[in-house]
Amino acid sequence: MSWRRRAIALAVAIAAAAGLLGLRAALHETPWQRLHAEGGGRYTGSIYLPRAGRYVFGCQCARPVKLTVGDHALTLRQGPTASVGTSIDLDAGVAALTVEAPAGARLLWHPPGRRGDLEYLPASSLSPAPPARAGFTWPGAAPLDGLVAIGLGLIALALAAWWWWPRLRAAWRAHRRVIVAAAAVAAVALAVRLVDLGGAGQTWDEDVNWSGGRNYVENVVGLDFRQASWVWNYEHPPVMKYLAGVGAQFADGYGPARAISALCMSLGCALLVPIGRRLWCLRAGVIAGVIAALTPHLIAHGKVVGHEAPTVLWWTLALWLCLGAFDGLGGPARARARADAAPDGDAAPDGDAWPDGDAAPDGDAAPDRDAAPAARDLRADTRVLARRLVGIGVVLGLAVFSRFVSALLAPLIGVTLLILAPARLRVRTIVLGLTILPVVALATGFLLWPRLWVDPAGHMSEAWARLSKAHSAEPFLGKVTTSPPRWYFLAYLGATAPLGVLVTVAAFVARAAWRRGREWRATAIALALFVIPLGVAFSPVRQDGVRYVMPSVVALALMGGAGVDALIGAATRGPLARRPRVALGAIGGALALYLAITAARVHPYYLDYYGEQVGGPAGVARRHAFELGWWGEGVDAAVAYVDAHAAPGDAVFRDCIEAVHLAWWRGDLWAHLARRPDQAAWIVVQPALRACPVPRDATLVHTVEALGGPLVRVYHRDVVAP
Repeated sequence: MSWRRRAIALAVAIAAAAGLLGLRAALHETPWQRLHAEGGGRYTGSIYLPRAGRYVFGCQCARPVKLTVGDHALTLRQGPTASVGTSIDLDAGVAALTVEAPAGARLLWHPPGRRGDLEYLPASSLSPAPPARAGFTWPGAAPLDGLVAIGLGLIALALAAWWWWPRLRAAWRAHRRVIVAAAAVAAVALAVRLVDLGGAGQTWDEDVNWSGGRNYVENVVGLDFRQASWVWNYEHPPVMKYLAGVGAQFADGYGPARAISALCMSLGCALLVPIGRRLWCLRAGVIAGVIAALTPHLIAHGKVVGHEAPTVLWWTLALWLCLGAFDGLGGPARARARADAAPDGDAAPDGDAWPDGDAAPDGDAAPDRDAAPAARDLRADTRVLARRLVGIGVVLGLAVFSRFVSALLAPLIGVTLLILAPARLRVRTIVLGLTILPVVALATGFLLWPRLWVDPAGHMSEAWARLSKAHSAEPFLGKVTTSPPRWYFLAYLGATAPLGVLVTVAAFVARAAWRRGREWRATAIALALFVIPLGVAFSPVRQDGVRYVMPSVVALALMGGAGVDALIGAATRGPLARRPRVALGAIGGALALYLAITAARVHPYYLDYYGEQVGGPAGVARRHAFELGWWGEGVDAAVAYVDAHAAPGDAVFRDCIEAVHLAWWRGDLWAHLARRPDQAAWIVVQPALRACPVPRDATLVHTVEALGGPLVRVYHRDVVAP
């Protein structure tokens, strides 16, 4: 496609985006526009309160704001750098609202179920009428902003599809089987994650990610780039919050945002299909994708509003792009001929897709217009490689500015490119990689995070300072520690992987040893994907199980796919030589069934899955070997039990909950929180995380479990000491 046609398409896309933002500006209502203005900065009306419990109100304001909700009068103030929240216990329903505010003030709040940095009070939760006549449309949400954000994303995708349509069409013709297989894996992975999406309850960081993301998306679609509008959750980079924030516009709850996480994780699983195809064969890639789709911890983090699902997506996307970085460059035509001669379901001839000194075959990208790569000028090859490195650099930037520890993706990119680089391009690859990748990644992050537009070094330092806080103690192999050993993540990877997956990884190791001379590149890249994320162990961030090493979990699935492929290959050389599909169905089907049963048994508490090799969650609980209920899963079920059974005025003791901020009680119980267990009628405990002096007269009445491992316990006392 000519540059002129691309420029026209870009202009059309910009015009469409501008029109969409203009439409939003015309239709958008601010909270002040939704209330009745009485003059002099005084506004009246009603507010919709979705749940009973503890609300927090605040403001971004030059002078204090006077707020009256029902019979409760509050004074809201702006602190030195952020709003100072004021808490109040309110019943659910519609309450009268009066606001006296200076010009330019912005109202903030948190309804029950959220904490940390406050979020903008949505206009949809307000009405100019008194409570008896108040009406609300989609209260607590901002669907217009969500639709505009989705529209902007679709415009960007349409522009990319138009620019690269000839390549996309050629890729579909040449690799239809790979694309269809990847789509099938994505569909399975997404379906598994969408089932009972919120079944585990609210987890530790979901609320701060959700609230910060909601504010960020409102800022973007409202073209609000003031520094005061970008202070929310500033210790974490913005890309994940943008994704979560789009879903946050559609509900006063986490469901839509979790669905976006599910989609990101499903796409990451699907990318294992073309990755496995390029490293070994299509069969290995499909099996790897299925393993990832059904692995409990990859399911768990695809159901959470967190950093993990985008991390998996960016790492797998970057690896896939690296595998095609040298397609058609620097090698003889026979390399492509050998690759194209191999059917999608089979390995490349001689068991090695990349002969020494040759370029990687074009397993996924569209064929180059030049049929003889060897005849290309070295300078032209360098230009093509530079363009491809720009794309990889953008993905690296997205990864780092989704989660800072994804800076470790840079070494993986470097190792993969050096392994695959043709000899005549190796030096240029090093020079271009060191020049282009960091510059493009940092530029991507800078453009995506308006907080960095003013004093980027200072604001990055502030983010790192917030992240340097000491982590709370956690159990590890029978001890409670804040500084576990550097092999912490290896222990967790071995404990949280299903035993069947570990068997397939052992088969991969055997395959790598047997074919070490023919598949060394594929083996080295898979091992790099496993090992490099473990570099986080050399930082203070040694906590939260496998949360910080999700790419290593993906690597186990990738290696498992190659291992199962080897087992199927061995079976077809024996009694099943004439029935390869029987071997595939028997071995692959057995593994898929095993993983499906494993996931079904631990549902919905996938975060608390541990393999048979450590006795499952029950064995872990008996030995206090690892964390259970570490992110608050199951707290919602325990709180719901208390809410359903507690009498009015019952005292509740909640300080035996590690994730205490997730315990959002029935409205009347907030006034009766006990300071000691012996003063409470109800005591809620996370037994695996915190020792609690439960009184002897307390009776265990409810337990939330994952495969026999207790996550939360509820105790009741009939007589409460004064």
